[in-house]
Amino acid sequence: MLIATFNVNSIRQRLPHLARWLKSREPDVVCLQELKCLDEAFPREEIEALGYQVETFGQKTFNGVAILSRHGVAIEHRGLPGFPDEQARYIEGVVSLPPGHRLGAVLRIAGVYFPNGNPVGSPKFEYKRAFMAALTAHAESLLALEEPLIIAGDFNVIPAPEDARFPENWRDDALFQTESRADFRRLVSLGFTDAIRATSDNPRLYSFWDYQAGAWQRDNGIRIDHLLLSPLAADRLVEAGIDRELRAEEKPSDHVPVWCRLRG
Repeated sequence: MLIATFNVNSIRQRLPHLARWLKSREPDVVCLQELKCLDEAFPREEIEALGYQVETFGQKTFNGVAILSRHGVAIEHRGLPGFPDEQARYIEGVVSLPPGHRLGAVLRIAGVYFPNGNPVGSPKFEYKRAFMAALTAHAESLLALEEPLIIAGDFNVIPAPEDARFPENWRDDALFQTESRADFRRLVSLGFTDAIRATSDNPRLYSFWDYQAGAWQRDNGIRIDHLLLSPLAADRLVEAGIDRELRAEEKPSDHVPVWCRLRG
């Protein structure tokens, strides 16, 4: 199975990019972020025509998350449990796997779009940290189910200096604060595996390049899109990757897809 996450930064603007990528990569399950549209405005028919069940949690102009699946998926949460929030940042579902699949009968998938948190010291930064704390508490309860679980999305956290081309440029940014990285490590330490770092120690593994100051041309990137695997999922991890070539397309998202493959 191939599981992916992709911050499309407006589904209506990026539909051609997404459709081409779905046809070429053929992922089984995809978590999308920053739909920037209400549920009824999502281009459902176009994605369904490619063989995907579409489940969305949209919001006008901002945020919005979705799960696309080639297998049946039952949504259990739209919105992060235990965290009252008007923003559409979390969706969770259970994917039904084919009979005899080595992962078992189901795969639980959580798609998440974290708050940016800037400026540091503002209520936005506290909101970011509170969101992470609520996700960590919920993730701990999900691990107790002993199911294969993947938390996938744009975490808006640069975990370590090697996850930025120029880490010194992010010293004052919420994405690279000591507190943000500690919160991320606290979540991972529950027993999750970072799919990209578990399969490669190559440098310059980035998933985001800003639109400003020629960041893409200079490869001034950061890694903020992550796939966190529970032990039962990590046991089946074969490979992981970042499809950075999408950033070179005309009018791309500032993010690119990140994916992992699990033995079936």
